[in-house]
Amino acid sequence: MADPTLYTYPSPLEGYQALEPLPDEKAADGKSYVNPPAEKKSEAYTSFVSPITNGPRGGFDIHIYFLQSEPEELKFATELWERIRREFPELRIYKIWDRPLGPHPIGMFEVNLFTPEQFGAFIPWLVINRGPLSALIHPNTDEEERDHTQRATWMGQPLPLNLRLFKKRGNK
Repeated sequence: MADPTLYTYPSPLEGYQALEPLPDEKAADGKSYVNPPAEKKSEAYTSFVSPITNGPRGGFDIHIYFLQSEPEELKFATELWERIRREFPELRIYKIWDRPLGPHPIGMFEVNLFTPEQFGAFIPWLVINRGPLSALIHPNTDEEERDHTQRATWMGQPLPLNLRLFKKRGNK
């Protein structure tokens, strides 16, 4: 994981300053809050927020890892790869790599997500169906190293990535 002090962060309230205070009213469950209705639904339901790519590259990459030297994991990964191709044919799915590739330290395959709808469907599905495998979920922006580290999310056991590739490219 990247050191968060290496980056700057705009206020999450940017564009929402000087609004009416939020109500303190509790919802029927007695724990959560009642929110005022929005004028319109957030655009994040239909397109990824900037600087995440909304184009042909895809907004998110999912790297699903397996120990290529373990026949059971390789078998499970191959079966998962086939199932994803059958159940989510609209996603872009790459070949299974049975060796380290780029920053990825062990065997893996990659799935690209293009819309928030795909993200909302595929990620919960993967939570349940990934079995013993780990998965790296990262956005695609113009900052590849940051996307693979500080902006990344892991399912399962995080793995150490080989970040030298990004350093050689001068990518941050």
